Order: sequence, then C-alpha cells, then structure tokens
Amino acid sequence: MKIFYGVQATGNGHITRARILGKALEAKGAEITWLFTGRAPEKLFDMDAFGNYRTCKGLTFATRKGRIDLLQTAMKLSFPAFFRDVTGLDLAGYDRVISDFEPVTAWSCKFQGLPCLGISHQNAFKFPIPVEGDRPLPRLVMNLFAPCSLSVGLHWHPFAPPILPPIIDTSHTDKSEETDKILVYLPFEDHRTVQRVLRDMQRGRFMIYCDVNSPRDEGPLHLRPFSLNGFRDDLATCHGVICGAGFELTSEAIHLGKKLLVKPVAGQMEQLSNALALERLGLATRMNRLAPGTVTAWLQAPAIRRMVFPDTASELAHWITQGCTESIEALSRRLWARTNPQGAFRSPWQGSGTPTTPPSLLTEHRLRPSLPIPPALRRPPFTLS
Repeated sequence: MKIFYGVQATGNGHITRARILGKALEAKGAEITWLFTGRAPEKLFDMDAFGNYRTCKGLTFATRKGRIDLLQTAMKLSFPAFFRDVTGLDLAGYDRVISDFEPVTAWSCKFQGLPCLGISHQNAFKFPIPVEGDRPLPRLVMNLFAPCSLSVGLHWHPFAPPILPPIIDTSHTDKSEETDKILVYLPFEDHRTVQRVLRDMQRGRFMIYCDVNSPRDEGPLHLRPFSLNGFRDDLATCHGVICGAGFELTSEAIHLGKKLLVKPVAGQMEQLSNALALERLGLATRMNRLAPGTVTAWLQAPAIRRMVFPDTASELAHWITQGCTESIEALSRRLWARTNPQGAFRSPWQGSGTPTTPPSLLTEHRLRPSLPIPPALRRPPFTLS
C-alpha cells in the first residue's frame, strides 16, 4: 500500500505521533511519502525515520510569552503561497492519503475530489468532549483548517464511541525513576522566564528542553537542546513533567505514570480544553500562570495513578492497510477494552455493552461526557488557580 502522509509540524507532538504510526504502517508493508508543514525545515530535528521527506510552509500560529500573537500570526500567513502548495501537490497513485491536522494535504484532497483520512487529537473536537474557550472563530478555524472525509479522533477518555486512545510508543521499558528529576518542556514560553521561576525552587532538578545550542547546567537547572533520545530518557526516568497542554507529551506522561503540571497556551482552544479535561479526569494539575508558589505546591503533591494505554498504533495500522472496512466505533470499543487504568478507572467498555448516546456538546467549564467518569476522577489531586 502506498500512503501519502501529511503532518502539522508546528509542535513536536504531531511529529512524534507520525513517527510511531509510520513505523507501525511500515511493519504492515506500507510505503509512505511524508510531507511536513508549519515549521521551517532547518528547525526540524531527528527526522531520519521519515527518509526523504518533503516540506512546505503550510499554516501555523505565532506565540509570544505563552499567548497566541494574533498580529504575528496574521503577518506569517500567505494564502497565495498556501494555494500554490495545495494545487501543486500531486496525490495521484496513492492508495491512501492521511492528514495529521495538516492543511495542505487535506485541502489538496478536497480540490482533487480524493478521500482523506484525518488522524489527530483535534478530530476529537467533532464529538462531545470537555471544551473551554469555544468561540465562533476558533471553532471555525479548527473545522476548516484540515477538512477530511473520514476522521479519527484521539483522547484520554472515550467521551464518544468513535474516539480512540492516544497513539504512543508502548515499547518503552520501565526505568528507575529519579525522584528529584523534573522534565520541563514549555516551547511557547520565554525560556528565560521559565529559568527565573524555577531557579529558586528548594527541591528538584529541572531538565529544561529549550532553544539552546548545547547543554548548560546552572545549579538545579539543566538546559538541554531538543533531542529525541535525550528527551525520551529524561521522560522515562523523571518523577514529574511540567509542560504545555498539548496532547502527545501529556499522553506519554500519563502512560508512564508521571505527575503532570500543565500550562495551556492562552487563547488556544485546544490547549485550554486539554487542560480542562486533564484536570477533571484527575490526570494533571493546571496552572494558568507560571509562578514559584504554583510549582512548589505541585512538587509537594502526591503522584497520580498510572493509566496504561493500548498499542493504538498497531491496531490503527492494521485497520488502515486492510482498507478501513471495520467501523471506527468497533475499533474504538476494542482498544478501550484493552486500556489498563491501574486503579484510575475501569474502562466503560468492559462489561457495559453499548455506551450511552452523547447528550450534548460540552462547553466552557461544564463536563457532561457521553460515558461516565467515576467519582474518583472528577477532581484532580489538588487545584491551583
């Protein structure tokens, strides 16, 4: 099977997910042509797994001090160039086209009248999930950004039947945890501000991955350049993670049982909604402002219970290479039945028959999922404002 796979490369999470699913697809005999958009090619790193991949500008957003910068975002947009990329993309001869929230691929399929399979966390927003910051413009942008003819959504809980568990690397072996090590990844924050806040912490060693050219140690702060292998090792051996409210890293941390402190990008509906869901599911603590008192309180809080996700990538790769003939609902039911919550909650698919019908969309700070969340998970270990 020949597959064309477009990936939104603004954040590393989409690339990480594509790397995992791509490996599973290739194990099923698929040949993949990769396209990455949304980031300058020289800013991409550890891309050997994608072979002779392609890049173009695509669409993305700009941030400043942890907040979306609308002016810079508007200045970076070039719709004539985007239109040229869309109309110039030749998708003939491919058996399947996939978009991980990548607009050039999705819109090219739309113009050419070709089916496009969308696989992303953003697709879960088509269903009743916890939502915060839902305004007409952000919702319109999310719906039109990368339209696909068939969508697979990913989330931490089966809020609706078509949603699948996260795509993560389940082959990691457990490593000895260093109880004072904290992994820090806040790519949309000024790393000088991050350093200033963490430098005076009375406990903890902070492995801060940021835009530096070489490793640098400053007391409890250990600045590290972006590195796939180094990051994986620190994630496996750390006690907790301080990060944005993106989907992929938080999923890996939950799977490994790491304590989570998340700071969503202000004004970004996806991250605001992720932070709300994590908080309500009891999987993380949320902060809206990076402050020493917030971090100190989180460091002293108990660890979360681990939630082990199934090998979604292998099952999804089999489903794709077999022609996507099985219903997404059936695939979802099978995968959630294999989720091992290790005390967090029992999968609602286990022995419960058909799930209930979603009552309505979830908006702002209300949580009314289509499948019940047990009382133990309705609140996080503690709450920070």
